[in-house]
Amino acid sequence: MDIFGILTMAGGLALFLYGMSTMGDGLVQMAGGKLEKILEKLTNRLIKGVLLGALVTAVIQSSSATTVMVVGFVNSGIMNLRQAVGVIMGANVGTTVTSWILSLVGIQGDNVFLRLLEPSSFSPVLAVIGIVMLMSGKEGSKKKNTGSILLGFAVLMFGMQTMSGAVAPLADNESFTGMLTAFSNPILGMAAGALLTAVIQSSSASVGILQALCTTGAVTYGAAIPIIMGQNIGTCVTALISSVGASRNARRASLIHLYFNLIGTIVFVTAFYLVNSLADLDFMNETAGAASIAVIHSLFNIGCVVLLLPFSKGLVKLAEITVPEKKGEDAEGKKIPEQIAALDERFLDRPAVAMQLCRNAANEMCRLSCLAFEKARNVLVRYDEKEMQEVIELENQTDMYEDALGGYLVRLSGRELSSEDSRQLSIMLNSMGDFERIADHSINLVESAKEMNDKGLSLTHQGDIELDAYGMAVKDIVKITETVFLDDDLELAREVEPMEEVIDVLSDEMKQRHIVRLRKNMCSMEAGLILEDIITNYERISDHCSNIALALIEISEDGFGTHAYTRSVSKSDDPSFRESFERLSKRYVLPTVED
Repeated sequence: MDIFGILTMAGGLALFLYGMSTMGDGLVQMAGGKLEKILEKLTNRLIKGVLLGALVTAVIQSSSATTVMVVGFVNSGIMNLRQAVGVIMGANVGTTVTSWILSLVGIQGDNVFLRLLEPSSFSPVLAVIGIVMLMSGKEGSKKKNTGSILLGFAVLMFGMQTMSGAVAPLADNESFTGMLTAFSNPILGMAAGALLTAVIQSSSASVGILQALCTTGAVTYGAAIPIIMGQNIGTCVTALISSVGASRNARRASLIHLYFNLIGTIVFVTAFYLVNSLADLDFMNETAGAASIAVIHSLFNIGCVVLLLPFSKGLVKLAEITVPEKKGEDAEGKKIPEQIAALDERFLDRPAVAMQLCRNAANEMCRLSCLAFEKARNVLVRYDEKEMQEVIELENQTDMYEDALGGYLVRLSGRELSSEDSRQLSIMLNSMGDFERIADHSINLVESAKEMNDKGLSLTHQGDIELDAYGMAVKDIVKITETVFLDDDLELAREVEPMEEVIDVLSDEMKQRHIVRLRKNMCSMEAGLILEDIITNYERISDHCSNIALALIEISEDGFGTHAYTRSVSKSDDPSFRESFERLSKRYVLPTVED
């Protein structure tokens, strides 16, 4: 092979790897995180984990990516080791799908049907369709993702054909055939397969390269078998690298992947070559084709699962022995909320998964801040030191969520997101600060309650009744806002702004009534100042509820601006807004003033 042949080979390999990456990314975007969500939740049974691992890997075309996700799930506590072992086994089976797709390159014949199956026949058509869909589709749309899949597949096949054509002259090269003969040695063959896969970090790609070399007619079964087995060991490198700096259980998960492939390889190599030494298998010197490589790859991985599935607990135990517990420390070594722990850096390469984890964390932050307000209102009605401390703890947790989630969302925003994920990300970024402030104002409320309790102050009976009615309106707007955010309810969100205006009216009326009582010496000045603080914090909480609902409306309608919706409904005679305002004004009224 001359310099031009080498360049052609390198170019074909580049196209092959790029096509595989493009197709995989398109498939991941098309799946929209659904498969990963299933993987996260439905792995309570070992066999189900194997099937799901195989399915997810077949779709995203990478066992390494699946295993890295598993390491991330284990690291964040979403998945335990016994669940992880099944998914890891299934990933090894799922990755064999790629080799079957690539085996199409070896199809030849004069039959019309066979010619249609040849990549040279259908790849150009897929490329044209794919590029049209890619260029005409909106960012993150199914049309654009489908275009990426088709174009990626066409480039993958073209790269495969280019590699095959470039290495074809090597069939008559004695040095090349001699090198392949050396790989018939099991140790050398496995070392070569493991090294190649470790370098490119994809067993699917390294198997594809081997399939391309098979077109020279110089690759025998004797050389191919140990290389394929070595490739399964080399693919463990990605997960091992991913586990560096992770929790103890995450490191154990990556070791389970290594032990599974290592033990399976040792058992099959020993058994196979023992049989070969006794029976002298004739096919070992025969030429292997692309389809033959796919068959060997599948049989080996399925065989490993069948062999080691009954010993899954043993694999977990072996990993636990390798990475033992440290005295006085738990397996995770963490005391942070599960939703925050789940925001693992590994998932940034899988934006659909990362977005779901962010949504889980944002939903929990929403619940915590709303619960903080509910408890704070209880403390105002009946002072309780224990419940006050719970409000303080809830506020601390919302701060923790805001810090972790905010930074993670900013990093995620730089990744390629679907239009829906981009919308969700914007809503979360615009709402987090408001939820955190609701919790802050809840702290202010319990501090006011504590001051009233410590100083022995109280409001008039009428003041208590009015504050309770006012607080009930604020409680309802907080509850509605919580539902709006958790359910992504655009219609209910339109109820929040009219309700916030009603609360503003109630706030002004509360203040005016209080001034009247002060003038009549019915209430102390000191208690009045505390009441003023309570009213202000209630009003601010309703403002933040309005901000959250407005963010959902404006971002969803693709017109996010500085309170564009507020201007449209407050400075015009919008019928739906006025109807809602009038209806809510009748529902939320302060009790009649005493004579």
